[in-house]
Amino acid sequence: MPDNPFPQPDADDIRLTSILRALADPGRVKMVQVLADGEYHACNVEAFGLDIQKSTLSHHFKTLREAGLTTVVIEGRSHRIALRSDELEARFPGLIASLTSESAVADLRTA
Repeated sequence: MPDNPFPQPDADDIRLTSILRALADPGRVKMVQVLADGEYHACNVEAFGLDIQKSTLSHHFKTLREAGLTTVVIEGRSHRIALRSDELEARFPGLIASLTSESAVADLRTA
């Protein structure tokens, strides 16, 4: 089996400082809020409602994955992304709930 072309840290290696650094960008916080539904999403701009270039979105995907927040699966020529919700909840209880709370969503609207 070939190596995963999208490496991610093991759950035990995820660091809160890496997560917070990744979430310093409001666009990435919005992406996490979309991914918090527990589903895999297409890796395209439309899926996240962001007004950014595809290259910028790819950079955000990489940043979130390398911080340990997301995982990517390849299905043929398509890539799908999901939040590592269970692993993150076990390692940092309440983190995802904080990011998806009404106040966090409202804060992004005013940013």
